Amino acid sequence: MTTSTFPRSHDYCLGPLPDIAAASFDMPPKACDTHAHVIGDGVTHPYVDSRSYTPPPAPEEAYLAMLASCGCERGVLVQVSVHGTDNSYMLSVLQHHPDTLRGVAVVDESISDGELQQMHRQGVRGIRFNVLFGGGVGLDSLESLAPRIAELGWHIQLLMDIRHLPELAPRLRQLPVPCVFDHMGHMPVSEGIDHPGFQTLLHGVREYGWWSKLSGAYRISDQFDYYDDVTLWAQALIAAAPDRMVWGSDWPHVAIDRMPDTGVLRNLLLKWAPSPETRHRILVENPQRLYDFPPSN
Repeated sequence: MTTSTFPRSHDYCLGPLPDIAAASFDMPPKACDTHAHVIGDGVTHPYVDSRSYTPPPAPEEAYLAMLASCGCERGVLVQVSVHGTDNSYMLSVLQHHPDTLRGVAVVDESISDGELQQMHRQGVRGIRFNVLFGGGVGLDSLESLAPRIAELGWHIQLLMDIRHLPELAPRLRQLPVPCVFDHMGHMPVSEGIDHPGFQTLLHGVREYGWWSKLSGAYRISDQFDYYDDVTLWAQALIAAAPDRMVWGSDWPHVAIDRMPDTGVLRNLLLKWAPSPETRHRILVENPQRLYDFPPSN
């Protein structure tokens, strides 16, 4: 996989807003943001030539500041597609915060078992398959990698448009690991909750132990920037499997035309899950189980 040096400034996509809205509900202790990225400077940690976008750097310090502003004590870093299978920057951040951060890596079939075990010691608990942006690893390796990560207790995370899920579902049901879907399936909510793709996701979280990230509302909504059209979508997922829903900010919100307020995205949980007990599951209990965090007191 070839890499490029620091890109020209006019190639950049938008960067995150410097401030975020205050919380509209009390964030519980040990709350977790399960989906964010750190991004290197393009020189020390180069970007792959096959990338679909060029982001500004999103360094460790900015990520930790966002996490604190959101009221989250724990976080999960997801390897960003522009770094391809070079997980080194994400891994270095994980190692600085072993009790409070976990990671989802991007790997291909060439990775050794020893390397996977080392990633586990560094805090990785899953691998991501990305069929939407260049630089990711596609679905051809699902069946070969899944048994290898099953021994570590990891999961598979899928960045895909679930309009294609009905034909993929038979393969996913045969995998020996849980499947976690990014951004509530990354399908426009204008397609409606009766769409076969969304119904397949609902069936999977009810019957097959799949998970969904309650993230990326701005990626699937037509109603920037309060996303009311996502409410029924999110509530249907929560009702189907409240014990397998987690929340993620998707910071720093790469590859979009309008930049959302991360705090507004967090506050959507008050509409999606009005019950404090349900929000506690989504923010604390579920991510603690999925990502193998120490038990919260």
